[in-house]
Parts: sequence; C-alpha cells; structure tokens
Amino acid sequence: MEVNCEDCAGCCIDWRALSPEPSDHERRGPRTPLDDAYNLVPLTRDDARAFLDAGLADALTPRLWRDGDGVEIDGVPVAAVDDRPVFFLGLRKAPKPVAPFGADPTWLPTCAFLDPTTLQCRIHDADVYPEECAEYPGHNLELGSETECERVEAAFGGDRLLDDDPPADLSALLLGPQALGQKVFAFPDSDRLSGVVGRAERGELTDDDRTLFVAAAVAAAPGTATVNRERFERALDRAREADSWVGRAVPDWEDRADDADAPVPDPGVADRVEGERGAPQTPGWTE
Repeated sequence: MEVNCEDCAGCCIDWRALSPEPSDHERRGPRTPLDDAYNLVPLTRDDARAFLDAGLADALTPRLWRDGDGVEIDGVPVAAVDDRPVFFLGLRKAPKPVAPFGADPTWLPTCAFLDPTTLQCRIHDADVYPEECAEYPGHNLELGSETECERVEAAFGGDRLLDDDPPADLSALLLGPQALGQKVFAFPDSDRLSGVVGRAERGELTDDDRTLFVAAAVAAAPGTATVNRERFERALDRAREADSWVGRAVPDWEDRADDADAPVPDPGVADRVEGERGAPQTPGWTE
C-alpha cells in the first residue's frame, strides 16, 4: 500500500464544498449520524485511553445515529443495544483555512490535529496516533471498498492511491458483534444523556457532554455493552480536567470562521491559533 498525501489530506478534511459531485458515503443505509461530520475517524478503546492519558480528552467527540428501532432521548430515536445508546468516538473537527488540491485557502471542516500550513498530522509520530489513521486505507483495500484517495482522484485528478495491495500486518477488522466495546460503545445510562442528544442533533455539544462519551469508551468491556461504573466515574473526572491546545484552539477557529466580513486568512495563522498554544510542529514535505 502506497499513497501520495502531499497537498491532499483528503481523509482529514471535509472537502465536499470544493467538489461539484461530493460524496456522502457515510450517510447510506438505515442509520444516519446525528452529526454532519465527514470522515469521522472511529477510535478504539485503546485509542481513547491513550488520548485520556495524554490529557487530550477534549480533542474527542462522539457520533450517535438516528434509528427508529432504538431508544428515544430528547425526542430523538437513537441506535441502541439493550436500550443503551451506542456511539463511535472520533476526533473533533474545526473550521480551518486550508488549501488542499491546489485550491485557494478556504474555510473547511478539518481534523483538529491537521496542520493547515503543511496539511500534515501533528500527531503522526506520537503514541496517540489512532490505529485507523495509521492503517488507512488498508481495511478499505482489504474489503474492496472505495478509498478516500480514489474519491479525491475522481474529483480533482492526480494520483493518490499508488499501490492498492493491502498491508499484510493489518489489525483485525472489528465488524458486527466484535466491534462492541472495542470501536462501537454503549452508554450505560440513557437518562444521563437527557439534553445531550438534543444538543448533538443541533450540533451544540458542550465540552462536558463530550467527556461523558470519552469516559464510557474508556470504561467499556470488549465484546459487550457493559461499562465499569467505577472506571467510568474516574475517567470522567480525568476527562473533565483536560485543557489541551486542541480544546483551546477549536473555539478560536470557530470564532474566526464566523467572522463573515473577514477574508479567509493564510493557513499560516495556525502558528498563532495552534502553535502558540503548544501544538506539535510538522516536518513539511521534502523532494
């Protein structure tokens, strides 16, 4: 497997606004996400624990799904197992001034860890780099599913997927029941999500809302919908203490993007928004 990521980062950016025929591949099937994020990276339980330990719990966000056969909270029927709402845990998105595929800088929803100047991941070599990111698009290739590399090629041309042989050392696919407690998590108390689901549907989750899901993922038992209550409360306390550069940068990006009268800034403004808050640097591209 070999990919050409320079000036792309298509799997880290919601680039649909730049494309005349955007993809909506995450919203096919009987269950649709409550959020409008594109390419949300599903984290494993081990990933969630690593982010919590690194003080980066405020960089994570949940995905719930609408499901008429699920449990109703705040008037919204959400997918559930044994009346427990189920969710993915992913990386937060923020509007950033990015210029992928040779475009002019544009405000686009972007992974919180992507450096808009180099279009490289700030945690690529860190212990918290998610397994799904490290192996992408390996599982797609193994399943014969379209990759984001191919979607970018179709929309903008160029060669992104240079070798379509999946790696021999891919991690095990977590599908169906195997995913429960490992990549799909069950929230232990639906009453505790009163108000939260409504805010999720409106795109108004608070920092405290997100910590609930981080704690549930960390305290999950693999292969089951069980959550260890004591571990949940300990993880919740730790998640609420998170005050990372990501958590402080996202509101700044949102305020800048909401200023309709201001021109789109050069991506280098990330040095102030993220770099001065402690974001790791990226190496840039070399010939």
